[in-house]
Amino acid sequence: MSAGGKDTLTERAPVAGEEPLPGDLRMARALWPVLLASAVGLLPFTIFSTYLVPIAREAGSGVAATGGLRGLGGLAALLVGTALAPLIDRVRKDWAAAGALVALGTSAALGASGDFLLTAAFCLLIGASTAVLNPALTAAAADRFGEGRAAGRAATLVTATQSMTAMLAAPVVALPALFWGWEGDLVAVTAVSFLLALVFVARGRGAREERTAEGQRLGYTATFRALARQRGAVPLLLVSLLRTAVFMGYLSYLAAFYDDRFRLDPGLFAFVWTLSGASYFVSNLLTGRITNAAEPRVSTERMLAFGLFAALASVVGFYLTHWLPLALALTALHAASHAVVAACAVSLLVRRCGPLRGSALSLNAAGQSLGVFVGAGIGGAGLGLAGYPGVALVFGALVVVALAAAAPVLRAGPPADGPGGEEAAR
Repeated sequence: MSAGGKDTLTERAPVAGEEPLPGDLRMARALWPVLLASAVGLLPFTIFSTYLVPIAREAGSGVAATGGLRGLGGLAALLVGTALAPLIDRVRKDWAAAGALVALGTSAALGASGDFLLTAAFCLLIGASTAVLNPALTAAAADRFGEGRAAGRAATLVTATQSMTAMLAAPVVALPALFWGWEGDLVAVTAVSFLLALVFVARGRGAREERTAEGQRLGYTATFRALARQRGAVPLLLVSLLRTAVFMGYLSYLAAFYDDRFRLDPGLFAFVWTLSGASYFVSNLLTGRITNAAEPRVSTERMLAFGLFAALASVVGFYLTHWLPLALALTALHAASHAVVAACAVSLLVRRCGPLRGSALSLNAAGQSLGVFVGAGIGGAGLGLAGYPGVALVFGALVVVALAAAAPVLRAGPPADGPGGEEAAR
């Protein structure tokens, strides 16, 4: 156990089964810096998207050129997340999070300048910093509660917090901006990021993080090979990539679909976006609780398959319907189904990969960055070739491939809840 005492982020609780699974409030109290940092990590790009027009005007550039800089962040996240994946488990998670928060705060300060080149640097640095921050926070949350279902539940609390932040971030950043503008929002992100970095350093100072013998002796490329040997890890990463491609591609054309088919203006469409975000958040939160319960009524693997089948039915049905109430119901169902798959994938990666969970989560985040590009591109191709039925076809096909990828996970059965799972113990 960590020498820093009860309050360090890296303290490990007894393995699941030795004591009752802790409740959500107890976990949230123990993980408050992790949860707050995961929320702050989403704010810079939310501010950028919300105030794209005035940011472009300040930078002396067009909206399309400035908005295109967002892609630099996704590219940086993909490259940095993949390159640093084997290193995440070689350093203390609290130190990795602190460094990423400093980079996040620095990037927000650059973005507040309004200069076009510095805005490009802002996008690149945000993508790179979140590629380290998100897996480090998720792994730190899991490490805090051991190796079993409690660890999976803690990890899904982080993802649930991020989904809640994504749903509420626009009004959260819009209200303060009435007083200090979008530049003030970014300066505030800088201040909060630096303060949180100090919190992580203070809580981790003097703490000695546990490292497994395997984690100490694995080299850079050996880490990738070890992850490939973990039961179901590669299929889970593929499922996560494909799921992200479908959902983010679907979201890319959601406003256009409601405008074309139902003539919803942006004001009314905001309620649709809220419906989708709320459905995702509630489903993510409940799935993490159900699948990581001490005695779950349904296995995480079966929940994963159920979520994929629901995603397939809802995405195909959505693009084929011409009745607004049904479209709204399918919007809620589609968001909820993706939240189920996301929560199950994170839980299984945490429980199956044991001492390599940080590396697995880093690759998972990098795959999701790739999925954003793939989804928007394939969705646009389907729309251009065959309209919305074409979008239904390509997204439905991606879900079918994800179902095929999930088959080995279902055959592998439940992961061992002991330290590191079966494969890590071999």
